[in-house]
Amino acid sequence: MSENKGASYKPFVPADKVVPELTVTSIILGILLAVIFGAANAYLGLRVGMTISASIPAAVLSMGVIRFILRKDSILENNMVQTIGSAGESLAAGAIFTLPALFLWAEEGKIEAPSMLTITLICLVGGVLGILFMIPLRQALIVEEHGVLPFPEGQACSEVLMAGEEGGSKAGAVFSGLGIAALYKLLTDGFKLWPSEVGHDIKFFKGSSLGMQVLPALAGVGYICGPKISSYMFAGGTLSWFVLMPVIALFGADATVFPGTEVIGTLDPGSLWGTYVRYIGAGAVATGGVISLIKSFPMIVRTFKATMATFGKKDDQKITTLPRTQQDLPMPLVIGLVILLVLLIWLLPTFPVNPLGALLVVIFGFFFAAVSSRMVGLIGSSNNPVSGMAIATLLATTVLLKVTGTAGTKGMVGAIAIGGIICVVAAIAGDTSQDLKTGFLVGATPKKQQIGEMVGVVASAISIGYVLDLLNKAWGFGGSEIPAPQGMMMKMIVEGIMNAQLPWGLIFIGVFVAIVIEILGVPVMPVAVGMYLPFSLSAGIMCGGIIRWFVEKRTKNNEKLNKEAVERGTLYTSGLIAGEGLMGILLAVFAVAHLDIDISSKFSIGQVGSLVMWVLMLATLVYTCFGKKNLKYIVGKSDVQYDAADANEDASDE
Repeated sequence: MSENKGASYKPFVPADKVVPELTVTSIILGILLAVIFGAANAYLGLRVGMTISASIPAAVLSMGVIRFILRKDSILENNMVQTIGSAGESLAAGAIFTLPALFLWAEEGKIEAPSMLTITLICLVGGVLGILFMIPLRQALIVEEHGVLPFPEGQACSEVLMAGEEGGSKAGAVFSGLGIAALYKLLTDGFKLWPSEVGHDIKFFKGSSLGMQVLPALAGVGYICGPKISSYMFAGGTLSWFVLMPVIALFGADATVFPGTEVIGTLDPGSLWGTYVRYIGAGAVATGGVISLIKSFPMIVRTFKATMATFGKKDDQKITTLPRTQQDLPMPLVIGLVILLVLLIWLLPTFPVNPLGALLVVIFGFFFAAVSSRMVGLIGSSNNPVSGMAIATLLATTVLLKVTGTAGTKGMVGAIAIGGIICVVAAIAGDTSQDLKTGFLVGATPKKQQIGEMVGVVASAISIGYVLDLLNKAWGFGGSEIPAPQGMMMKMIVEGIMNAQLPWGLIFIGVFVAIVIEILGVPVMPVAVGMYLPFSLSAGIMCGGIIRWFVEKRTKNNEKLNKEAVERGTLYTSGLIAGEGLMGILLAVFAVAHLDIDISSKFSIGQVGSLVMWVLMLATLVYTCFGKKNLKYIVGKSDVQYDAADANEDASDE
């Protein structure tokens, strides 16, 4: 591919044309979407262990507002909105991987509850460092490697922006999903007209339980991830709930095994999962992260060497003579801000780290920012091993802090603070690189985009602490409502190194299960996450994956319809996830305020009604994918009957 390096391109908006970009409208709308998608992704990530990319939904919503409500026509304003808005999702992803550990230790009485200032500063410092570390890499990764690094999400987002005349109907799909999911969540988990989980313990197969959580966000996650990833998660849940738990119940029936305090035979499936299987799942998840990092290590080394080889290369022109599309924030300002942030990490009591810890932030931060930015360009944000980078950082940081005398609770908090900053750095650096690639293709001004990223980071950093605190007060991290899988795992890793108080036998079972899965050639991480989470959650996600499979199968011989159907479904399910996340946060407010809106004691349609409503909700997804004019493709024909006449008929209907 090297022959395409530096391939010429023509931006959508010419470099010599100045159009509205960083405007009051784009800033306000971008901040709003950053907070919304940040909060929704925090809820989603704490519940299912993964987040969704907000770039394309933010771009579509922006076009719906700016083009069709405000009657303005500016692709660069829309690009700025998605640049600011997507920062919220990325920052939330970095925060939920590590920071729940602080709340869990506070619940155990080991430390004081983390203040909003602490959470905000960790996220703010990590987010700003992620942007600053990416700025000197932009020329090397975005410009010099154009034609080599595909940046899949960045390319897709630019195509959506450049096809802005279709934005009205696309925005409608996002808003429809958001409204339907919010109403559904209110009725099921607010008014409790029907249960959000249906299930039954299998008496003759002790230790197992068959169930499913029937919530819109799970269907959305399954659809966006696709049938393969969904099936891997489902397989992991099946392994835990129908193999490991029955084995524990069978052979340990009369025993009391650490960390449990009760006889195993007296435990129901939920207690078995919480007491034993969750540690096995955590071992598998940690191993999956390490395996993904090891497998990526050759690419990481090549990435870092290639990035550093072109680091700082620019034309010999002065910055004032560079075209608008090549202007970054000045390097003296970037270096000065990095030095200032490192001093703050060292000197502020908010960060319980010594000078060594501050130095580790710079070393790990810049290394993983460079790696994350380039890997996102190669394989996309969804496959970027951020959790593996976080695990590696925590392992190294915790060991170094312990051997240098910062042990015990102070060392654990310091390790999580450093790990939290690095995790946010990696997530934001990857997001920034995608956004800058989108801007490169549409003709945006990098300097203004970099400012926009910082605006999004500041807004999200201020709000994310309140979201985490609210969810913790409402339901508590680590429970059935918000299992917080990565946060729990990071907590276990740090405690295990500092205090050696973990059930290592269970964790090593998970480690070797993950190794066996890798040997079999199956992606470890989705299976491991499925092992860690309740089976009912994986079952709900599987439903979304099945619908994605059905849509792709029914349209596989009609390329135009296939692309349109999958895209409509992606936008609709993005709305489903955002709608449920926002309503979940509102219900958390009600729970903290002791406002009870439960009316199930007076009226409920029960589990049968719950399944009926679930099927109806899934039907809205299928209908959205195909549209009214293409309903014939759902039940009317088999896929072998598709031919050129069908494609011509679809084209004539447009």
